[in-house]
Amino acid sequence: MSTESENEQKGQAVLDKIYGYAVKGLPASKPADELAKEYLSKNNGNVQKATDALIANQVAKCTTTGFLTGLGGIITLPVTLPADITSSMYVQMRMIAAIAVMHGYRLHDDAVKTMVYSVLLNIELGNVLKQIGVKTVDKVAVSMLKKLPGKILTKINQKLGFRFITKFGQKGIINLAKGIPFLGGGMNAVLNLAETKAIADRAVKAFSS
Repeated sequence: MSTESENEQKGQAVLDKIYGYAVKGLPASKPADELAKEYLSKNNGNVQKATDALIANQVAKCTTTGFLTGLGGIITLPVTLPADITSSMYVQMRMIAAIAVMHGYRLHDDAVKTMVYSVLLNIELGNVLKQIGVKTVDKVAVSMLKKLPGKILTKINQKLGFRFITKFGQKGIINLAKGIPFLGGGMNAVLNLAETKAIADRAVKAFSS
């Protein structure tokens, strides 16, 4: 098996594991669908207000060192990643998943899962489809993904897994930046704040179209 294939499988396994936590929840946090229902209930079913409130809360969590440290020991992943990144990714993926639920999508739908991964990693799926030989438009919506065969979605997820390893693996730029002790929590908080807000914006665009 080539190194690229190995990284595809490892990366997909990590993404699948985090997604599983997001869907099922953790001892200290609710599953994504329950989180979505909670915010919709608090905002009288208004999707826009519920989404805005959810995003504000999750951005705050991603910039709180104590929260991230608390999650660090819970998520054990088969790739060398700082606890800060894995904890942030859990919060971010659960946020994306909850936004999807708020907009009427089901998390057990493979097409939805694939879109969640692409939103998290900021990867345009049209480019990925072209890489695997599928002719498509540049912008891909969930409705289009639902029409694709399962084997194509699997190939997409493998490519996303490879990009995950490339971006966040041991030699990744973000990994190195956050892994240097003397940078402290301040830099991490700023990076997490900007990154989580950007992810939230992409999630809203992906699941409200």
